[in-house]
Amino acid sequence: MEERRRAGTALLGLGARLATGMVLLALVMVSVNLRPTITTVAGVMNQVPGVFGLDPALLPLLGTLPVLAFGVSGPIGPWLARRFGTGRAVALALVVLALALVVRVLVPVLLLPGTFLAGMSIMTASVLVPQIVKANHGTGWWTGLCTMGFGLGAALGAGLVQPLQHVLGGSLPWALAVWAVPALMGAILIHRSGGAAADAATSSPTGDASSTIVGRRPAEPLRKQRTAWAVTAFFGLQAMLYFAITSWLAVYLVSRGIAAAESAALLAWFSLAGLPASLLAPVLAGRPGVLKILAPGLGLSVALALLGVLAAPSELQFLMVGILGVVQSAGFGLAMALVVIRSDGPQSAGRLSAMSQGFGFALASLGPLGAGLLHTMTGGWDVTFWVLALEAVVLAGAGFFAIRGPLVSVEQAPAPVEPGTEATLVG
Repeated sequence: MEERRRAGTALLGLGARLATGMVLLALVMVSVNLRPTITTVAGVMNQVPGVFGLDPALLPLLGTLPVLAFGVSGPIGPWLARRFGTGRAVALALVVLALALVVRVLVPVLLLPGTFLAGMSIMTASVLVPQIVKANHGTGWWTGLCTMGFGLGAALGAGLVQPLQHVLGGSLPWALAVWAVPALMGAILIHRSGGAAADAATSSPTGDASSTIVGRRPAEPLRKQRTAWAVTAFFGLQAMLYFAITSWLAVYLVSRGIAAAESAALLAWFSLAGLPASLLAPVLAGRPGVLKILAPGLGLSVALALLGVLAAPSELQFLMVGILGVVQSAGFGLAMALVVIRSDGPQSAGRLSAMSQGFGFALASLGPLGAGLLHTMTGGWDVTFWVLALEAVVLAGAGFFAIRGPLVSVEQAPAPVEPGTEATLVG
């Protein structure tokens, strides 16, 4: 009898580990799908006007639309999660993403609206990833693997679009539309395995599906929680730096006398060099002693790396661009980790994720524009890089405040108990 009980316990434990592994696999698959929409088009931007009949003057708008969509669609994810459950909300977002990827290239007049819809779908799924990590008690490795998935998806999108075009008979529309397939695969995986714990946590105000506490008062709104604003500032500033760098780094390198093909390769190296850092930063952030140094330290490191790229001769740009890629990607990994670490439950993580990514990407959309305007106004790159370095110092300040203060909470707080009375626990 005892042996049967032990065998049953072992099987239950194995089943739980397999279920957890499937959730993590689904989250990584979701993350990989959240960047190719942008990088595939960026990699073939010069072909877009001829293939889709788009006015070349609208190309900057095509590149900016996804980021603008990120900025306005942050609240959609938590709203869908409350109505349908977290896993189903992410699956729905990926299905809409797949449809948008196909429609925008097969119906050329819908290229811009389809790109905006794809951006909204990406944001809807993205803000719920930290909520699912929190609900499943994911470690820093979970956040790190998901963050690395973002970078891997970006690299795959940029690197495979032209080979896919060649394989598909030179058809650019189909080379872009084929990315709907992994989006649907991600939708299936997250629907089947990704929502159980998160959905249970979403089903009750306290994040505990087994109980409801009577006699609780509403938590303080996010807009009044200073930790929420610090995390949002950190996310927005690092994203603003990222989009400014990726938009103009190759142009800057060409101005330094580096060939266009080599400059494009250095931009790809910027993303690839940062992949290990995007994995390790959330893991290291799980250690409070390291986090105190890491949060402000990364901002200062980005500032120094930017100035290093500005000052270094051409023959050292491979090294300096690689260093910049490492610290910039680590900043993104830490930004995602802070959403999980500095929230007190799954619902709080979801709401903080929506706030930080919504406001953050709205701010980030100004990065490429601001950097370009500074370059045009000054006729060089020195002022642009110094301003970006100054922004990185502000990022360090945001990191300092993000790790201090109370945890972000949207859960209901216990109401004051009158003498001689006590809250009632039902469940």
